[in-house]
Amino acid sequence: MHETLPMDKLAKLYIDEVVSRHGIPLLIVSDRDSRFTSNFWDGFQKELGTRVKLSMAYHPQTDRQSERTIQTLEDMLRSFVIDFGGSWNSHLPLVEFAYNNSYHSSIGMAPFEALYGRKCRTPMCWLEARE
Repeated sequence: MHETLPMDKLAKLYIDEVVSRHGIPLLIVSDRDSRFTSNFWDGFQKELGTRVKLSMAYHPQTDRQSERTIQTLEDMLRSFVIDFGGSWNSHLPLVEFAYNNSYHSSIGMAPFEALYGRKCRTPMCWLEARE
């Protein structure tokens, strides 16, 4: 999303992309971006019944998990842009797919598998299988 996105559009994007796919979360750990510390966002989440915890880099209450995930995603996006060119937002769906289907030692499986109870069918190696 663009940094200049108005809050009403951010709320619609949130409903369209998060709530429609995963339901309303009970808890969100968020960074301290001004959009997520605003009165509007706080009130919006309160109306949805979602608790919001704001993290700080290396804050013991978040055990650095959010910051580590963000850093991993930034590194993945950076490498995709370097390897394939273009802008980061054109690679975001592929990075999301790669991250959600990669093994995570903290849960002992990929996030996709944890969420859906099965491994994701991927197009990897289809070319080799066809040959």
